[in-house]
Amino acid sequence: MNKKKFTYKKSGVNIKAADKFVDFISTVSAKKRGKKKFSNIGGFGSITNIPANIKQPKIVACTDGVGTKIEIANTLNKFDTIGIDLVAMSVNDLIVQGAKPLIFLDYISINKIDLKKLKAIIKGIINGCNQSECELVGGETAEMPGTYEKGKFDIAGFAVGIVEKNRILNKNKIKKNNLIVAIPSSGLHSNGYSLVRYLLKQKKINIKKNKFLKSELLKPTKIYVKEIMNLINNKLINGCANITGGGLSDNIKRIIPDKLSAYISLDKIKTSKIFNWIKNNEISDKEMLRTFNCGVGFCLIIESKNLKKISKFFSKKYKPYVIGKISEGKNKVNLNGSINWYQ
Repeated sequence: MNKKKFTYKKSGVNIKAADKFVDFISTVSAKKRGKKKFSNIGGFGSITNIPANIKQPKIVACTDGVGTKIEIANTLNKFDTIGIDLVAMSVNDLIVQGAKPLIFLDYISINKIDLKKLKAIIKGIINGCNQSECELVGGETAEMPGTYEKGKFDIAGFAVGIVEKNRILNKNKIKKNNLIVAIPSSGLHSNGYSLVRYLLKQKKINIKKNKFLKSELLKPTKIYVKEIMNLINNKLINGCANITGGGLSDNIKRIIPDKLSAYISLDKIKTSKIFNWIKNNEISDKEMLRTFNCGVGFCLIIESKNLKKISKFFSKKYKPYVIGKISEGKNKVNLNGSINWYQ
């Protein structure tokens, strides 16, 4: 009997390739921080210090993925930005609680180890961590032949942040007459891609040959960590919301206290070309608003006296602007008017 007939490698799992990838992660992560190599990556777990200046630390944890935006990356064979998306989807949720991102872990499952593809993804994750001022401390790469089709994969991210107890952003800080301020998105971020892909299929649009869509559909999600942490440290905001799946209404209602309502003027919203393009393909306003961020990537709830102060923390591209106000009301969110899609 040939003892070498059955091997793990022949079943589709290449341990040596996976080990090389782990070594690459450890090395490239360390270089970004001026070190030769991280010893914690590749172990059974990672240990991280809690910042000493926090007297009453509270831990906040989030997890998310990038959904079917992965399929756009596969179609265009471009994987250097979805790692940024992965980090953004979790850390942008952390800061809503007032938490500063501390550590990040990733999970990548793939049909077969493809070092070129995986290296591009991990470089994006490290880029996202640098933008978030947090550390990639570990993760998991699973080679799963038979579970995924050839070339297919999925990624998930896990972020842990920390916040001083008295700095937690909660509903109680939001008051009547507070302003609702929009911060522009960088594009679609990582939501609504199943609808976009369905649209592309029905319209028989080849994005490889469409310069505009090729550029827009893989734009990485804007990471708002630095700006929001500056606002929190300067006590300039009462609340905030990350505008993801469900759009403005579903996400803002999560932070509105009882007996108060967010009144939003849709005609004040500034969209960008990608949303105008989608809207122009027989998509209703209602469908747009509950599927996409429609140009508003993040929202702040602030006192009117702080409006000018917050602007200095943002670049011109992401300048905040007022879209509504907090008033008394039964409904958590009231959307008034309509978006001017072709402004």
